[in-house]
Amino acid sequence: MSNMSEDIQYAGSDTRPPMLDRTDFESWQQRIRLYCLGKDNGENIMKSITEGPFQMGTMRDTLTEGGEGALHLGPERARVFADLSAEQKDRYKADIRATNILLQGIPKDIYTLINHFTDAKDIWDNVKMILEGSELTKDDRESQLYDEFEHFCQIKGETIHVYYVRFTKLINDMRNIKMTMPRMQLNSKFVNNMLPEWSRFITEVKLNRGLKESNFDQLYAYLKQHEVHANENRMMMERFIQPTDDPLALVSNASNQKYPTQSSESPQSSNQPSIVDNCQMDTGSTSTDNLIESLTNTLALLN
Repeated sequence: MSNMSEDIQYAGSDTRPPMLDRTDFESWQQRIRLYCLGKDNGENIMKSITEGPFQMGTMRDTLTEGGEGALHLGPERARVFADLSAEQKDRYKADIRATNILLQGIPKDIYTLINHFTDAKDIWDNVKMILEGSELTKDDRESQLYDEFEHFCQIKGETIHVYYVRFTKLINDMRNIKMTMPRMQLNSKFVNNMLPEWSRFITEVKLNRGLKESNFDQLYAYLKQHEVHANENRMMMERFIQPTDDPLALVSNASNQKYPTQSSESPQSSNQPSIVDNCQMDTGSTSTDNLIESLTNTLALLN
């Protein structure tokens, strides 16, 4: 139940706004906006946050005096709630609601720094200054995200779901600061940086589904269906391949054990890259596909 409670606080609910995460201020701002706009009088609540509180101002009462009932304006005075129109009352009420929403979505350590502010706009601006003042500049953040995108890949032992969630978060972070990339580039990055056991299914995706029309969410949904078979490929590769061995040589040696009349000698290449590296930058290559196919055939012979 504690995990569910934390999820509700993070995402927000009808009774509690989304809780601020210091490491993801941009996302919190967007979620707060959506939360406010989803409430009654939501547009006025957002005005209170972005434009400041409603100004009551002053007014003069219209007075009559004398037997002839002459009209004239009385002395200037501050307006009170009863003087407001229905629309103005909604705007005034939104100020209180906006302040409560922000205060409920701010953790205690930040609240202690801004608890002397009562207007929603002051709270909003100062929280932003506190967090963004210590954050990377936009250019630095953009450079950092480009670098993360460039080196993004599936980690050894990582499920496709975890890989997809990490990729989605990275793309969302990029979109939050207005970084955009073509769909083809995103799709290619997603499929070309998966582990070798997925290469056969990635080839099928490229041939049958294509990378121009689909998005990476659809590609994930399709590949997820083949996770069991990908895991079988991985176990087969781990069974026959050691990190320092030449994969093709091991296939040849395994075949020689089944047919001893064939030569058991096979050249070893000291420059052959390891196939169990955490990140394979081109898992859709023909060599990887041939390797998996060879291992599949070998396993069938040994059985």
